[in-house]
Amino acid sequence: MGSTIRQRLDGAIGGHRLLEHPFYVAWREGTLPVEALATYAGEYGAFIAAVPEGWAMVGNTEHSAEEVEHARIWEAFAGRLGTFVGEPRIDEVESLVEISRRLFADPATAWGALYAFEAQQPGTSEEKLKGLVDHYGFDTSERATEYFRIHAADYHEADEIVAALGEDPSIDDRAVAACGEMGAALWDALSGVLAAHS
Repeated sequence: MGSTIRQRLDGAIGGHRLLEHPFYVAWREGTLPVEALATYAGEYGAFIAAVPEGWAMVGNTEHSAEEVEHARIWEAFAGRLGTFVGEPRIDEVESLVEISRRLFADPATAWGALYAFEAQQPGTSEEKLKGLVDHYGFDTSERATEYFRIHAADYHEADEIVAALGEDPSIDDRAVAACGEMGAALWDALSGVLAAHS
């Protein structure tokens, strides 16, 4: 029996599971410098702002509009850390934004790239929210944590992607390849932010 599309996508993410990245491990443990959090908030926000393009490309205007609003909410997180979302200055984050925009420009690759992000986002959001509250003086009632509260229980988007790919197996290979590329780019972006504060 062959692998399911979800198994293939998860396999493409492989060793780039974001919760295992030293950046998120340090965040979870409270050992990540606040300055690194601020850099992450400002830099990574440029990628968050690109996510609506992926959902628009696959024809889901509702999710695309939601993600535009979520990018605005992310700005409250950045502002709470004394920074703002701008063009990335860290090479690996700039590369992530460029890769995502390229992959989001075609439906087949957009599905795979979105999966690499959306399948991991509930878990990372839950852990990041907990870390912010436990170690960095944030409160779950403030707008600065709203992005993570919204996404901590948002498992349905990955399910929608799997269902959509199941309807058109002809694009599976391209979607899986894009998932792997996006997974690596997300991982590398965290490495770039961490290196900037090492």
